[in-house]
Amino acid sequence: MEPSIVFDFDGTLALGHGPVRAFAQQVAPATGQDGFLERVEAELSSYDAGQSEYRDGYDIVGSMAKEAGASDEELQAAYLASRDVLGSAGADVDTMPGLAAFLTELGRVARLVLATNAPEAGIAELLERWGVADLFDERHFNLGKPAGLEGLVDRLIEGGPVLSIGDIAVNDLVPAAARGAATALVGARYEHAPIPVTMQAPSLSELRDAIITWAAHQPAESAPAQHPAQTTPTQQPPKTWAAQQPSQTPAAPGAGTTIER
Repeated sequence: MEPSIVFDFDGTLALGHGPVRAFAQQVAPATGQDGFLERVEAELSSYDAGQSEYRDGYDIVGSMAKEAGASDEELQAAYLASRDVLGSAGADVDTMPGLAAFLTELGRVARLVLATNAPEAGIAELLERWGVADLFDERHFNLGKPAGLEGLVDRLIEGGPVLSIGDIAVNDLVPAAARGAATALVGARYEHAPIPVTMQAPSLSELRDAIITWAAHQPAESAPAQHPAQTTPTQQPPKTWAAQQPSQTPAAPGAGTTIER
């Protein structure tokens, strides 16, 4: 048996509001409102303080823009435009200290999987910049969580225990937990898990030791794991704004549609 660890990207590996601010900049003209960016910043501050009911920064921008009159098409175009500049000065991101060393250590005892609803644009370049592109055994983009995570976990758990890590419980943890996987909730809402979780902390770096311990104490294979070559990204059409709304997830206050990533 070989354990697998599934990592979300935005809000889990990629930290900071740079991409969200880029999204807000792109969609602001569609709102026709002065002060839209300032109101987004105020809500992001509330979110960081754990005082917001929004799921994440993208939910904040998408919901507020929708309320201001932006269409689904305008929201989707703005989101995709913001992803094109991911990691640049206009959408800067950071990651946990020592990420490469952390993943290298984990990779000796576990299969590492990247699973994100975001398109591939910008992510591959960031993984290269962080020196971790070759450390993932699988990389899945446009996955369509929460539903898209179900089949992935079903397959992985046939080969051993699974730990799913993310910052949006309904997307990253609930489908995995329903299939018997362990779960780790990170981010500003780490204390607001809707289900019991295996571990939780404000950031991935604060769970480093707990994750390593979890992986090391899972049943080992009798022979070294034979990992296949790195898989190609999940080939799915780009998600539309409306299609990315999990139907079972309550929208944020006043929101008609939210983007999922």
